[in-house]
Amino acid sequence: MELIKKNMLTWMTALTVGATVLLSGCSDSGTQSDKAAAPEGASKELTVVVDTAFVPFEFKEGDRYVGFDIDLWDAIAKDNSWAYKVQPMDFNGILPSLQTGNADAALAGITITEERQKAIDFSDGYYDSGFTLLVRSDSDIPGIDGLAGKVLAIKTGTAAAEYAKANLKDTELRQFPNIDNAYLELQTERVDGVLHDTPNILYYAATAGEGKVKDVGEQILAHEYGIAFPKDSPLVAEVNASLAKLKSDGRYNEIYKKWFGKAPQ
Repeated sequence: MELIKKNMLTWMTALTVGATVLLSGCSDSGTQSDKAAAPEGASKELTVVVDTAFVPFEFKEGDRYVGFDIDLWDAIAKDNSWAYKVQPMDFNGILPSLQTGNADAALAGITITEERQKAIDFSDGYYDSGFTLLVRSDSDIPGIDGLAGKVLAIKTGTAAAEYAKANLKDTELRQFPNIDNAYLELQTERVDGVLHDTPNILYYAATAGEGKVKDVGEQILAHEYGIAFPKDSPLVAEVNASLAKLKSDGRYNEIYKKWFGKAPQ
């Protein structure tokens, strides 16, 4: 598995301190703190919530939030001359924050599902993902079919958690508010595996978990991530237009290559 080496130490540090980061206050940086015209219908800068324990999509580097999602949203905001602030939040609090109007948008590897679309709105899909199983390097579990009678860690509120609850009836499930705790439980042998989004699993296996854990089996249930909004948000159409523009002019590919080492397929 060949991943981006130049960001390796940054991602390793981010994975180690992820739980602490979630308790940190919002710290805007770079263009994140730029003041620009708010979108039509908005009376203040946009509040964009993220799950900063989701490397390499969003994490904290020093006093700045960085990652694929951060760069993507920044490009969208520049395209629309929007001011915004980044607000870190546990994943299981993100959807309620949109429903109550406490956030204007959210990026956190949020899978577009029919059930979620009943409560919130999504942009067009911006990243193709799926779930992958992570086990200890000495484990003989071959994949998802080998989890009967085992203990599996999942992150609360995620699509992977929903999949596990619906399909892994013979597996004991343990839920965690952030994925760092799940990885720690795996390394300390309190659980037998972790089921989570493929890009985060692969980066952890290549950085903080290198030599200690491995991904096994085939990717499960391919799906798309979308930027999430409160229901009937006027931002959706504008964001979709910007996403299409970023993809057509090559900026999306540049951001993708920066964080994943290759252009999207």
